Amino acid sequence: MIAQGVLPYEYQEQSKRRYLTGFAGLAAYLDLAAVTGICESIRARVGVRDKQGWDDVQMILSLILLNLAGGDCVEDIRLLEADEGFCRLLRRVQHHGLRRRQRRELERRWRKESKRTFPSPSAIFRYLAKFHDPNQEAMRQVGRAFIPAANEHLTSLAEVNASLIAFLQSKNSVQTATLDEDACLVETNKKDALYSYKQYKAYQPLNVYWAEQDTLLHSEFRDGNVPAGYQITRVLQEALDHLPEGVKKVMLRSDTAGYQHELLEYCEKGLHPRFGRIEFAISCDVTPEFKMAVAEVKESQWRAIYREENGVRIKTDRQWAEVCFIPNKIAFTKNAPCYRFLATREEMRQLPLPGIEMQQQLPFQTLEMNDHRYKIFGVVTNIRQWSGEEIIHWLNARCGKSEQAHGTLKEGLAGGKFPSSDFGENAAWWWITVLSFNLNSIFKRLALPQRWMAKRMKAIRFHFINLPARIIRHCRKLIVQFPQNHPSFRLLIDARRKIASLASPLLA
Repeated sequence: MIAQGVLPYEYQEQSKRRYLTGFAGLAAYLDLAAVTGICESIRARVGVRDKQGWDDVQMILSLILLNLAGGDCVEDIRLLEADEGFCRLLRRVQHHGLRRRQRRELERRWRKESKRTFPSPSAIFRYLAKFHDPNQEAMRQVGRAFIPAANEHLTSLAEVNASLIAFLQSKNSVQTATLDEDACLVETNKKDALYSYKQYKAYQPLNVYWAEQDTLLHSEFRDGNVPAGYQITRVLQEALDHLPEGVKKVMLRSDTAGYQHELLEYCEKGLHPRFGRIEFAISCDVTPEFKMAVAEVKESQWRAIYREENGVRIKTDRQWAEVCFIPNKIAFTKNAPCYRFLATREEMRQLPLPGIEMQQQLPFQTLEMNDHRYKIFGVVTNIRQWSGEEIIHWLNARCGKSEQAHGTLKEGLAGGKFPSSDFGENAAWWWITVLSFNLNSIFKRLALPQRWMAKRMKAIRFHFINLPARIIRHCRKLIVQFPQNHPSFRLLIDARRKIASLASPLLA
């Protein structure tokens, strides 16, 4: 017992085991994991663990549950282990549907009887170490961008993610895949981390986000000093190979990191054997040559950009125009593709302060036109049938959902805090965070009402995951008892019913 403090209440530690849990809603994700087949996919593809100790499913599923529950480091697994109610439920789930022989095989993985439900932090660290390849580290060269090759274990996590997305596609089929290819900086204080272009230590994963399904199709973990556009075409090719059946058309959006002529040519010439020509809109570099081309645009050719509110088009301060521009890199190539270049401008209302070089201080390019100073941005595209304004709005939509996904990975889940200084261990940690993100996205889309699609992780945890309940055993059944009239109880019941309806006849 702890003595009373400033306010009139006390803390007491219960003397008897009552199997209470603070993560009652987290159990529904176990339902979804069973329906999606992610455990079978891990068991079939990931071969890290041998016949002793924790297996791959237990390790990866524990880290996914840790992400969803709100933990952001390996040591937080102790809080899940201390939750006796959820541990009792998880042990029952792990043995559900197993025959006696299979249960005995699990027991024989231990030399002594296992008294834990979740792996210990030390066991997790040893597991993550299997994803690191020291031989790749020896290949680094000072001052050069280097991406260590993924070993077979890291590659298998990408395959597990592809199978998870294939399940979503089978239940929510779409024929178009709008892919947003973008890198995100994750600041870190790890000793061996490298400095990014923003002058702080970071890792910089390059992600491919599938807008229609709100999932991360693919990701490549990178050091902070690797430019976002480095080998960006190869990453896109790997992402395209992970697209499930049913997708017939691919469209691509990117910031200026995607302004690589190799990538543009690959999309325009239709070099991918399955999807052929890929339509794209990519922010282009505002070079001095591009600014000269923009300055030659007649004033009458600039058109207003509108935004829509409640069905009403409202004129903004931005304008757009077609620009006659051919980059020097392809100007002398006979068979070079022909692209559309667009420019947007917005008049700068604030007057420059005397003695300050504006161009050196601003994070964007400016241009003097007709005695006015404008902010200038450029877009390159191969979409012919849309107006320039439609293309600009479509490209700007990338900045909403895909960057929100990056924020969820870094802040809502455990992707912003890495467990080690070893590159491979951190890459595995990042991939497990991606799996957690996608499982949660599938949960929102298939198990919750439509209004929950826009909810962030803190709202999901507050309303759904971090729920108090008691786990009891009655008539050979395990029952999760909620407080009477709890507002989230009906939401949880409806979610489980929807998940059950997704199960194949063999699982039902």
